[in-house]
Amino acid sequence: MGDNEAKAVALVAEAQKKMGSSKGFFASLFGGGSGVDEALELYAKAANLFKMAKQWGQAGDTFNTIAQHNVKAGSKHEAATAFVDAANCYRKTDPKEATTSLQKAIDIYTEMGRFTIAAKHHQTIAEICETELADVEKSMQHYELAADYFRGEESNSSANKCMVKVAQMSAQTENFEKAVQIYEQVAASCLESKLLQYSAADYFFKASLCHLCIDHLNANHAIQRYEDQYPAFSDKRECKLVKALCGAVEEQDVEAFTASVAEYDSISKLDSWHTSLLLKVKKSIPVEDDIC
Repeated sequence: MGDNEAKAVALVAEAQKKMGSSKGFFASLFGGGSGVDEALELYAKAANLFKMAKQWGQAGDTFNTIAQHNVKAGSKHEAATAFVDAANCYRKTDPKEATTSLQKAIDIYTEMGRFTIAAKHHQTIAEICETELADVEKSMQHYELAADYFRGEESNSSANKCMVKVAQMSAQTENFEKAVQIYEQVAASCLESKLLQYSAADYFFKASLCHLCIDHLNANHAIQRYEDQYPAFSDKRECKLVKALCGAVEEQDVEAFTASVAEYDSISKLDSWHTSLLLKVKKSIPVEDDIC
């Protein structure tokens, strides 16, 4: 056991003695006893020493203890802050426990009407579920909750960013209809702002690829609608690519499809998300050996 960890353990023991029994704790609360305040300070010092010793689980447990005592005392803000501190520690070694602590903080913040900060913590849970727990469904749920809270607070840009993540994961799980709906909504939102209009083309492009995964006729009709909504889209390389891909699918020409993708990729690199969708469409094109 390192020096910092040993000091932290000793401080926890001292804090527990000061806190005394549960009955004594409540008595001290109503009497305004300083023993509880001193104990919480000791717990806080111990938690930080555990962090210095990289004992993340013990640090999280200690912050969690602080949070629970503050909940009982009715100190909502202090409790929520401690739950977030606990989550930050747990995330190092136990992402699932981190999400549990963040949810407790969210519950407090929503009760207090602090919806923006609650939204940010929903967003963090979504990121943990996406990258560390590989739980796509739960990740999408929390991104959508975050978007709802952001939108309620008129933070539309933040809401759109969360919904774009939902669209991205919806497409990855082949729920293309939902992905299309979100991308089109976000694109329409961008068109309402002169500063964000340029972003609409990217969302129309992604929506078009999702349409193409469903049916090339859908994609063709969608492109026409997008050009009507945003005439500048017609001149974008993304628009021209989708039109070329629709033609290749219509003609069942795998070589033309591949050539169009390669030409676009030589100038604007396609990421793994775009590539996975394009590969799905390519595989759907019959080749000569498939035709009887």
